[in-house]
Amino acid sequence: MTKFSDLKLGPKVQKAIEEAGYTTPTPIQAGAIPAALEGRDVLGIAQTGTGKTASFTLPMITQLARGRAKARMPRSLVLAPTRELAAQVAENFDTYAKHVRLTKALLIGGVSFKEQDVLIDKGVDVLIATPGRLLDHFERGKLLLTDVKIMVVDEADRMLDMGFIPDIERIFSLVPFTRQTLFFSATMAPEIERITNTFLSNPERVEVARQATASETIEQGVVMFKGSRKDRQPSEKRKLLRALIDKEGDACSNAIIFCNRKMDVDVVAKSLKKYGYDAAPIHGDLDQSQRTRTLDGFRAGDLRFLVASDVAARGLDVPAVSHVFNFDVPSHAEDYVHRIGRTGRAGREGKAIMICVPQDEKNLDDVERLIEKQIPRLDSPLGNDAPEEPATAEAATDEKPKRSRSRRRKSDADTAPAKADTAPAKETASEAPADETPSKAETPKDDAPKAEAPKDETPKTEAESGSRRGGRGRGRGKGASGDDAVKGMGDHLPTFIEKSFEERLAG
Repeated sequence: MTKFSDLKLGPKVQKAIEEAGYTTPTPIQAGAIPAALEGRDVLGIAQTGTGKTASFTLPMITQLARGRAKARMPRSLVLAPTRELAAQVAENFDTYAKHVRLTKALLIGGVSFKEQDVLIDKGVDVLIATPGRLLDHFERGKLLLTDVKIMVVDEADRMLDMGFIPDIERIFSLVPFTRQTLFFSATMAPEIERITNTFLSNPERVEVARQATASETIEQGVVMFKGSRKDRQPSEKRKLLRALIDKEGDACSNAIIFCNRKMDVDVVAKSLKKYGYDAAPIHGDLDQSQRTRTLDGFRAGDLRFLVASDVAARGLDVPAVSHVFNFDVPSHAEDYVHRIGRTGRAGREGKAIMICVPQDEKNLDDVERLIEKQIPRLDSPLGNDAPEEPATAEAATDEKPKRSRSRRRKSDADTAPAKADTAPAKETASEAPADETPSKAETPKDDAPKAEAPKDETPKTEAESGSRRGGRGRGRGKGASGDDAVKGMGDHLPTFIEKSFEERLAG
């Protein structure tokens, strides 16, 4: 069996490895380190959690131990897709280079440019950066990449997912052609293959596991779930998550809960805290200082549940994560491998449980096609119990427009005859609809008895008919002589109005 002492690393690096408690390299380390020490380009393909970070940090420290950096001209460059992964790489350098005099700088968003400029001006041996912040410094004229001797691209497939490939290609054009390139990825998409063919020169390909496979130490399962009603499904799904956590009991010492959307991250974290679970959210919209505090608390064991978006699916190295819960089936099948790779690390056992609703079944099929096996179906711990949580606010919001629309339709139907009556009436009272009775809302409170017309009265004229119809709807109508409209009072016709019509007819 290969040991670190057999890999021809520098003595000071060997000492740091021993102090860290490592003796045997992982397969990706055993394959990549010798080739990197020879100065060859390396293409490393391995599932997450297999020790890819040490595969490039250890040979880099050995090679950079001799020499000195110049101001604004780093000697090596490590590109990472997220702030968390970049910070993890920086921690690895601190661990393995503590006996070697090397300087480093971490260029990530959320940190002052001024502080980073001070480090660059002094000259750094190792520059660790996210692509966007690196190009920001370059465009400001604060950084030169013409002295880079070793360039590392970590989690290249995540770079592709996050749209960093154009930035990566530009950065490659800024570093010397004679550099050594170490390229690491968990999966090998066609676009990644194209980049490696373009920018790597006869690389040593180290593939220690079939692409996009999950560790065999991770127990996987999925619960097929359908809400009792569409508007109640989100709250019932959160209840199912809590039931799954409770079912695991003490075995679930800590867990990462992944959601597809940042909004859901906040909602799930808030829901768990409401029901007494120690949880906190982490996603790209949060302030960097808050993200750092949350991650530090989770690593230290002060926080039990970390609710995260895919920003934490890469580069979150917490060796003792017991469980991963996928609250949503990931939209990209490759993300499933990276999510569950947060547990079962370094040979430990882990458990990954996923919730799948009907609209996510297609994504589940894509995941199973990628990993080339069916994920075992689990029984819901809720059984057929009715949900305890009330319908969400969104459900109530969905129902309100329906009621308001029905009221509008009814109102339009009631007012339609009134609109037709705004013009002078031409038909006689006998032609009016027989069922034209007012609604209760239109009946006046002081319901006086109706004034009865004399029995020998002649048929009502157009004026009288018009006044009655005008009083029924919106209260508009004109008399025979075109007088101002008389406001309607339901079926009640005041006596003084009726007498005025009698006087006109008599005249």
